Amino acid sequence: MSGEHFIPFRKTDVITMCADELPAAERESFLGFTTMLASLLHHRFHARIEALKEAYHPFNPEADTRTILQLSRDERQAARQRLEEELAALARAANFTLIDPDDLDRAFTKHSLLKVRLAVDMNVVDKVMFFRRGESTRIRKVPTWLGLRRKSVAFTNFARVLVYARFKDADHLAGIDIDRLPFRPGSIIIKLFQNVPRDDLEMVFPNVKARMRGIDKVLIGVPALISGTIIIVTKLVASVGLLLLLLGFWIGVRDEPVELDQPALVSVGAGLFAFGAYMMRQVTKFKNRKILFMKALSENLYFRNLDNDAGVFHHLLDAAEEAEAKEAVLAFHFLRTARQPLTAAELDRRIEDSFAQRWDANFDFEVDDGLRKLRELSLVTEDEHGRLNAVTLAEAKQLMDHVWDTLFDYSHLLVDSAR
Repeated sequence: MSGEHFIPFRKTDVITMCADELPAAERESFLGFTTMLASLLHHRFHARIEALKEAYHPFNPEADTRTILQLSRDERQAARQRLEEELAALARAANFTLIDPDDLDRAFTKHSLLKVRLAVDMNVVDKVMFFRRGESTRIRKVPTWLGLRRKSVAFTNFARVLVYARFKDADHLAGIDIDRLPFRPGSIIIKLFQNVPRDDLEMVFPNVKARMRGIDKVLIGVPALISGTIIIVTKLVASVGLLLLLLGFWIGVRDEPVELDQPALVSVGAGLFAFGAYMMRQVTKFKNRKILFMKALSENLYFRNLDNDAGVFHHLLDAAEEAEAKEAVLAFHFLRTARQPLTAAELDRRIEDSFAQRWDANFDFEVDDGLRKLRELSLVTEDEHGRLNAVTLAEAKQLMDHVWDTLFDYSHLLVDSAR
C-alpha cells in the first residue's frame, strides 16, 4: 500500500464513480448532496486563504500595494510564524507531505536527469521547507558516453513540490553587497513545481548556482593542458628565453649584452600573443560551459514552475478543497452503501481495496480526515462500539441546508434596527 494520501482522481471523477454505483433514482439526489457539501467546504477554506494572504503581505517580494502600518519586530515574527503554520496546514490538507531531510541531502550528492552540479548559499537563507505530493517511479532515456549512447534511467518522481524559503534580514548579511542579491533581504518566497526528480531536488532550492562537475573539469582541463604544452614548447620557450636573458643583463647577472633585432622582437611578440590568445580561449570555453549549465537549469525550472508566491495559496486552496471533498464524499458514500455499520478501520480498508481492485490505484486513505468533516456536519452516527452509519440523503441535505442558513446570522441586527 502506498504511503501517499493523495487520491489521483479529480473530485468530479470521484463523484461520478460513486454516482454510477447508485440506482438511477438516487443519482440526482446524491449529486445535489455533493454540490452542497463542496459549497460548505469552499466557504470554510475562504477564511483560511484570507488569513494566509494577510500573514504573507509583509514578506511578499512581489507586492504591488502600499503598506499603511509598519510591523514591529515582534509583530513580524508573529506574522512569520502564523504564515508558516497556515501554509503547512494547507499543504497537509492538499495531501502534501514534508520532504525528509535525507532526500534533500541526497539531492546534492546524486543526479538522475539534470547532469549539472549545483551549489546553494545557505548563509543567506534563514529557513526552508519542502513539501511533495504524487510520488511515482519513472523511466527515461538519457544520453551517455558524450552523447554517443543512450541508457534507461529509473528515478523517483514527485508530481508536485512546494518550496518555502525565508531569507535573512539585512542586518544578518554583513559583508554582502545587498544591491547585487537576487532577492530582498527579509522576504519570503513560495514556489510550486511539477515533475521534479527526487535526486534533482537541489535545482528548486532558492539562490542555486551551477558549478563544474569533475567530468566537466576533465573535458576542459585535459585538452587545455595538451594544447597549452604545445604552445609553450613551440611558441613561448624561445620568447621567454630571450626575455630572461635580457632581464639577466639588466639586473647585472649576465655581462654579455643581448641583441634585440627585428626578428627577435617579432618572435617575442608572436609568442606572447599566442599565449595570450590561448588563455582567452580557455576562459571563453569555461564561461561557455557554465552558460550551458545555467541554460539547462533555467529550461528545467521554466517548464516545471507552476506558480509563485501568493499565487501558490490559490493553487493549494483548490487542491485542498478537492482533497477534502473527495475524502468526505467517499466516506459518506461507502458508509451509506454498506450493508451494515462499519468501524473507521473497516471503512478505510474498504475504500482502499475498492480503488486498488477497480482502478489499480493505491493510496493511503485519510479516513480520520474524511470522518471528521462528516461528524462536524452531523452526517454520520456512531454507536457505543464505534460502528458508523451515514444518515439518509434527504436528512443530509436538510442538515447542510441548516448549516448554510446559519453561516450569516443577522437577525439581531434586524431587531436592533426595529428599535
